[in-house]
Amino acid sequence: MSKTLPLQPALDAAIATYQSGDAAAAAIELSNILAHRTDDPVVLRLYGLALVRSGEPQRALPYLARARRLARTDPLTHLHLGIGLAAADKPARAAAALRHAATLAPNDAAIWINFATVLLSLDRAAAARGAARRAVALAPDHAESQYTLGLADLACGDPAPALAAFEKAVTLRPRFADAWVNLGIAAYRLGNSSRAAQAMHQALSADPHHRAAEANLAAFMLLAGEAEAAITRLREALKNDPANIAARLNLANLLLLEGESREALNLLDGEPPAHREGRQWLAHRATAQIQLSHWEDARRTISSIPPPYLDAELPVLLRRLSLAVHDHDGTTATDLASRIARWADLEEPLPEHRIVAHFDLARFHQHQGRTEEAFAHWTGGHRILARYQPFSREGADRFLASSISRFDKERLWHGARADNRDTAPVFIVGMPRSGTTLTEQILSAHRDVHGAGERIAMHQLVTRLGAKNDPDTTVATLADLDAPTLTREAEGYLSALHALRPEARYVVDKMPGNALHLGFISTLLPGARIVVCSRDPRDVGLSIFQLRFFGFHPYAHDLADLGWYLGRQSRLMEHWRTVVPLPIMTIDLADWVTDFNGTLVRLLGFLELEHDPACERFYENKRRVRTASAAQVRQPINARGLGRWRAFAPQLAPMLDELKSAGLC
Repeated sequence: MSKTLPLQPALDAAIATYQSGDAAAAAIELSNILAHRTDDPVVLRLYGLALVRSGEPQRALPYLARARRLARTDPLTHLHLGIGLAAADKPARAAAALRHAATLAPNDAAIWINFATVLLSLDRAAAARGAARRAVALAPDHAESQYTLGLADLACGDPAPALAAFEKAVTLRPRFADAWVNLGIAAYRLGNSSRAAQAMHQALSADPHHRAAEANLAAFMLLAGEAEAAITRLREALKNDPANIAARLNLANLLLLEGESREALNLLDGEPPAHREGRQWLAHRATAQIQLSHWEDARRTISSIPPPYLDAELPVLLRRLSLAVHDHDGTTATDLASRIARWADLEEPLPEHRIVAHFDLARFHQHQGRTEEAFAHWTGGHRILARYQPFSREGADRFLASSISRFDKERLWHGARADNRDTAPVFIVGMPRSGTTLTEQILSAHRDVHGAGERIAMHQLVTRLGAKNDPDTTVATLADLDAPTLTREAEGYLSALHALRPEARYVVDKMPGNALHLGFISTLLPGARIVVCSRDPRDVGLSIFQLRFFGFHPYAHDLADLGWYLGRQSRLMEHWRTVVPLPIMTIDLADWVTDFNGTLVRLLGFLELEHDPACERFYENKRRVRTASAAQVRQPINARGLGRWRAFAPQLAPMLDELKSAGLC
């Protein structure tokens, strides 16, 4: 560039390049100008800012610092240095620079936005909220100021105002992906999981490769009971972007929940990332090591996590508790359990972390023989879950009553049905913990049977065809479907079913919730067969209450509601047995315990299958089981699950009273 060339046109051109989004090209243009204007603070700070936006903050710092020395009264030199220091992971120094910028230009909203962001990185949530409120007061119609206030409100443990701020941000800028992600997080903390998932979809619509949106959407899918789909989504996200740390952490967590410890450990190999994510990374690694009984490795991993533990607080405490139990250090274990219990009663931690804390503490106290303490923590976990899955007896009763009324014998025997007689579908239904997983495990060992696990396909079909806000309308819509519609929908369902294992004679779907839809299923799949699993409802209720189920189980979170629902479910099953034209067989869990061979003969005969010795060795079946019963079905039949409710009879009184009213005990 000629020295005689005026500065301003070249500078204007570089600024235009920067504003177009090409910071790297702007940096080159500004570098050419800087060669002739070495002491111009405006060029210096703009060049430094372009380097920061190009991902080179360390290289930018000397230019930004020099600009400030040359123009100390210019608030922009302090602002841009603060931005550079923050990008270079120097938050304390960044805060000092931004504070000085605010004293020079107290009415500049951009300074307060950046100041609030840096304060958040320093875990100074209250101060950050003050700065963000100042930004909003100065620029209420600025999406960034509303977004920053939302982040500060979340950090202060106030999701309601945070949600309002994020909603304003996305109204002002509808394709603001980060705001959509945090809107979803705020909605989740307020108990609205469906709104949270919708927000993640909105974020991905705005930015299809948004890392946090991908990872969080998979987490919400898990909470909805779609573990397999969540794992598939996360694996695909990592395939497309191996640097997506959030997806890697969420996938490791899901694999640990599934018992796939070795795969999770492989995911967490190598140097952990910095800051919060690094702490979570190491906590997950320790969890995998404990599951694999690598106790000393786990101990070293936990010791390597620097305080404060931040989002990894609960996993670290729980892993230390596991180590203390393994070491038979009762004093340390009891102290840690008390500390975790106090932590779980706070409102600030993530709800899912608090739920995990309660259920893990319940398991700890149960193993120690402390029934009262265990039950208190089961109750605490369900109390939090109830906020996210409110239960209405009226709504449930209306759905069950409508099902009985609309899917009566006349409708099911003489009404419209699909034009197919495919005998491949076998549905194993019943309440959770009634033996559905065991029955599927035994049956899937047969050479002619494929166990498909808990498929969500029927739920998705019911939702799509009958989804209405009113239970009566939902059931009526399904019951009124004509034969052509049922035939068309059945073809799609059966095509996907057979694709799972084309050579199998039978494909088993053991989603317990399909019990609600046996009337609809009989119109859709007239050749299907039904295996109903049952168990002493007192043991069923206890087992449900002791577990944290993923998916939608609102009836499970209050003992009285649980007993009431068991009674209503029993009434519905009696109706189906009377009116459904499909072959139905009932197996009680006790049948497997008291007469395994006879029950197996009866089941295989029901399906017209020849004897297969592999069914007797079902516990050797290596298929993946994604239910709470995964460990039990890897063992031979035993009677440990029968009559367990008696040890908890006093605590189960609300449930037992409802069961007595229903005539079930």
